[in-house]
Amino acid sequence: MPDAVTQPRARDLGWRTVAALVVGLTLVRLLVLFATPLDLYPDEAQYWLWSRALDFGYYSKPPMIAWTIWATTAIGGDAEPWVRFASPFYHAGAALAVYAVGRKLYGPPTALAGAAFYALMPGIQLSAAIIATDAPLLFFLGLFLWSYVSLQSTEHSRGRLLAAAACGATLGLAFLSKYAALYAVIGLALHLSVSRQARAVWGWPTIGAGLAAFALILAPNIAWNAAHHFATVQHTAANAAWGGRQLFNAAELLDFLTSQFGVFGPIPFAVLIGGAVVLAARRRLTREDVLLLCFALPPLLIVATQAFISRANANWSGAAYLPGAVLAAAWLLRWRARRWLAAAVILQAVLAMLFWVWCVAPHTAEAMGMANSFKRAKGWSQMTDAVIERARSEHGLTAIAVNNRFLYNAMAYYARDYLRRPDAPPLTIWLLEATPQNQAETTAPLNRANGARVLAVSLEQTYRDRMVGDFTRVSGQEFVGVRLDRKRSRRAEIFIGEGFAPRPRAALNGPPTPP
Repeated sequence: MPDAVTQPRARDLGWRTVAALVVGLTLVRLLVLFATPLDLYPDEAQYWLWSRALDFGYYSKPPMIAWTIWATTAIGGDAEPWVRFASPFYHAGAALAVYAVGRKLYGPPTALAGAAFYALMPGIQLSAAIIATDAPLLFFLGLFLWSYVSLQSTEHSRGRLLAAAACGATLGLAFLSKYAALYAVIGLALHLSVSRQARAVWGWPTIGAGLAAFALILAPNIAWNAAHHFATVQHTAANAAWGGRQLFNAAELLDFLTSQFGVFGPIPFAVLIGGAVVLAARRRLTREDVLLLCFALPPLLIVATQAFISRANANWSGAAYLPGAVLAAAWLLRWRARRWLAAAVILQAVLAMLFWVWCVAPHTAEAMGMANSFKRAKGWSQMTDAVIERARSEHGLTAIAVNNRFLYNAMAYYARDYLRRPDAPPLTIWLLEATPQNQAETTAPLNRANGARVLAVSLEQTYRDRMVGDFTRVSGQEFVGVRLDRKRSRRAEIFIGEGFAPRPRAALNGPPTPP
């Protein structure tokens, strides 16, 4: 731990510096949100749709993301910037938590460097520009780690009870954000198993305070899951399932590890992995190093294993970002590698500025070969406009039906004004399987009752023939296309389907129509 007699003036300077960094980044990120022409990508639109009906849980995610969007859109309305408005603030809070953790463990210089690493991570720039579950997850995990570190350094019984309760409450809020908060539980168990000092602070009173706060926060979501057959838990498990994929795929593992250099930052990630190996081999890890490694390594190792066995997305290891940023900063300063530290900060600042330019002027991303990274946030509003224009020209529609959940979510958002009209047909989704596979299929399925005369939309012709085969009569085929960039476009077939009579799903065993 840092010397207790650290000069208050130095501490105040550290807080002022990190506050200036965080405020400046947050203002820039807000400007980018209001300036970007990029659409909501379909998952963002889905979270907005959830926020229209507040609950303690949803089909595929816990409720924090919907609560957040409900709050920001209640202030500013439903436009894209206000849907995404909370993300920069969540990451601002997470960066301050990183600083607080680093200051307690190593002192202000490490804390400031760690906060800069976190705030300028390429992955954090992306997360701050969209609304997704990672932003609240990292904020509450940051508060949890701060509470846990504070608990380790607190000697008074009352202070320990408060810190333990804060650990439980912030961990519960992290679980309400994303079930990847489980990595914090694994890290906690790992640290308790290797540190006698850590175990010493957890007496029965502190255990009781932590568990009580955790249970109080999480209980409504557990009750919701129980009432809905644990739908969210099952979906999360299905995302990590190995079935239907080639096992032991070295290419997937290599892709994941390469992606971590991209989302974490090349120099900090190299320092984190290299330092962990070298310092552990030489037995030069400090007590503070061990604490943070217990929280940083499990997400990386578990997700890397998942990538090797099946698949993994780059952001699945996001729980490692906060402790990893502090460790990378601490080791660079310990090794007196200040030039490498400065190079890391400058490189990540340049990448952050490039990303902001790409968001505000997407054509620059295309010119620099990065257009593929933005394709999921393009074209949805134009595609929706084309479908709604056709719907306005038809009479007697009983439903609009799409065969893709991404398009359903995008249309629910971009056609919201039209769909609120009393004379508008309901937006539905055609089911490929016998049972619903997502929340749209659960809440708005196309069925015989609303399938008399349907405006059907087949995105990229995926499952098009199966969809057509569920109607007794099809007419008025029309193809629409939206250009995303010079190389990519999004296409859909629109047609009128009458007399919806779905065939038995057991008969649908062939492969889908290729896009």
